Amino acid sequence: MSDPTSGSNVPSSGLLGLLPRLPGSYDGPQTPETAPYALVGVGEGTLAAHLLQALALPSLTRTGTQFVLSSPDAGAAATDYADLAEVAGATARRISTGGRPDEIDVLVPGGPLSTYHFAQAVAYASGHAEEAQAADAALTDLAARCSPNIEENNPARDLAWSLWGRTPLLLAASDADALPHAWQQLLARTGKTLAVPLLGDILPLASGAFDARHEQGDAKVALILGDTDPALLLAREILDSRIDEIIHVPAPNGAQGYPAALALWYFGAWVAAYLAERYGAEPADPVVLARAQAGLSGEGGSEATGDLRLSAPRDDLRRTRVEEDLPGWEGDGDDDDSDDDVDGFEDPDDREED
Repeated sequence: MSDPTSGSNVPSSGLLGLLPRLPGSYDGPQTPETAPYALVGVGEGTLAAHLLQALALPSLTRTGTQFVLSSPDAGAAATDYADLAEVAGATARRISTGGRPDEIDVLVPGGPLSTYHFAQAVAYASGHAEEAQAADAALTDLAARCSPNIEENNPARDLAWSLWGRTPLLLAASDADALPHAWQQLLARTGKTLAVPLLGDILPLASGAFDARHEQGDAKVALILGDTDPALLLAREILDSRIDEIIHVPAPNGAQGYPAALALWYFGAWVAAYLAERYGAEPADPVVLARAQAGLSGEGGSEATGDLRLSAPRDDLRRTRVEEDLPGWEGDGDDDDSDDDVDGFEDPDDREED
């Protein structure tokens, strides 16, 4: 059967129109802040902070610069973290998708692609410019192979086909638990699919999860994300007899560290967008999510009180450096050689429709 998502019409709007333009679109501050650095994330900034663990940034610091990544729905927590950092002696740098101008140093776009802008802002500001540039190079390579105009050997479209109608199980090495977090969020938010991350000590989960009811292994596919370790390889052997399929999704082109983490997040965004299309759904945020975030952020209250609130465009690639761009306002300062690896990373899955 032909691929229903293939064709010569390349979307120019929506998520599939934005994804090809995402690499290199960060144009925020690139000058390093004062060391040492620490990082916390809340709301929309939570996932980016988790992925940035690859740069080995601690959570809190008493000196240097404390980065606080946030969105309006978690504004109170972000303010508390920034205040605590400044009381302790650090300088708080607040990066957010919206809120009051005096509580934002860098405004980034909201929506499912905000993770990229959050992450690159911190990478540059923490003195990791080379890693940020390597990440953009890895994303650019992926965009060339995953874009909608690539109808054959498109690794993101091929993997979406393998996930269609199945429940994904997400696995990663013990020091890369940000990857199952990222893919679970992407597959739910964009791909409209529940994925189950297997976290912690993987061997008890893999060996016991299906023993009482073997049929629960049906229509399950395990995705091994990133580099493997001995425990993960053993878990793969165990799961091989319990679920339908196991697919390894390594980092593209041998990327390591932060570039690998951001590239795997980006690849997951492509897969999620194609999966949504397979289900006949729009790869966009659900209306209920926007309503929930608006409720938590107190939108509407600002009009009654006269408070000025900023909001970056959702699902866009633009950002604003508050202290420079707002007129009239002054801001504060490996694995085995098996043939079920994802190609382009390694071999595409050629699963046929039943």
